[in-house]
Amino acid sequence: QSSRVLESKTSLDLLEILGNVSYDDSNGTSLDYDEVPCRNQYCDFFQRVAPAFLATTCATAAVGTGALLVALAKWPHAWSWPQSRALVAQLALGTGLFAAVLPVVAVGAGQGWRLGTGLCKLTHLLWHWSLFAQGLLVGSGSWSTIWCRWDHRSRRLAVAVWAGALVLATPVALASGSAAAEPSCLRRSVDVLSPPYLVHLTLCLCLFLLLPAALPVATLALPRLRAGWQPAAGVSWLLVGLWVPYGVGLAVDFLLHTQVLRPTCGTFESFDYVLGACEGLGVLHACLGPAALLAAGF
Repeated sequence: QSSRVLESKTSLDLLEILGNVSYDDSNGTSLDYDEVPCRNQYCDFFQRVAPAFLATTCATAAVGTGALLVALAKWPHAWSWPQSRALVAQLALGTGLFAAVLPVVAVGAGQGWRLGTGLCKLTHLLWHWSLFAQGLLVGSGSWSTIWCRWDHRSRRLAVAVWAGALVLATPVALASGSAAAEPSCLRRSVDVLSPPYLVHLTLCLCLFLLLPAALPVATLALPRLRAGWQPAAGVSWLLVGLWVPYGVGLAVDFLLHTQVLRPTCGTFESFDYVLGACEGLGVLHACLGPAALLAAGF
């Protein structure tokens, strides 16, 4: 199966299937998935590899998250700030929510998206809700000791974090959709300059690029944070650090489709694979994160 997506419905990720791209010097960038000179095989490659990769990641994440929750219950004092029990439990919840979406993505990748626009939007919403929640948790845990105790103050913050993350994830639901001609679930079913997508892109860049850069810089620059920093803090940074290459990929993807960077056949043929590999690296946080947090407690 090949995918056909109009220029206003490009920028696919692991929830979608990227197809072939045609470049015409006279007309700028146009997307034609069946014509020469630009043909790549990412679509077929994605359909072969993605289901097994996502299924394996989901199974590993489920085992790791389960083991982490058991350890939290049996050894409640194993984690100290910044790896406090309340923070670790919520990070486990975030990775569990992310992993729960992976089976749906795997089915959609292997068989073509035939589950409708509504489920496509819901899938993207849950996917990004978990990521934004984990980012906010990592940031608040690195710059504050509020998670040391599970009291009224930390409970209110937990509600604010999860509610705020849901609000931050809403633009992707507005910007995503499914292609009718040849079923696929698109992260951007609107124009690249549409307000919902621009808001979503800005938030993703803050999460995937700004936050990972701010964490070590603030820790080194502020004496209070530098004095209280522990090596275990870097474990939680892994959750957002794995998404940095994908954040760079999103930025480059935007520049390509707005033609700030002039695309060529070779650019698109290789960039599909690069962006897919970067997102695959980020997806691995679902299984690597719980394992690293579990190791940090002992």
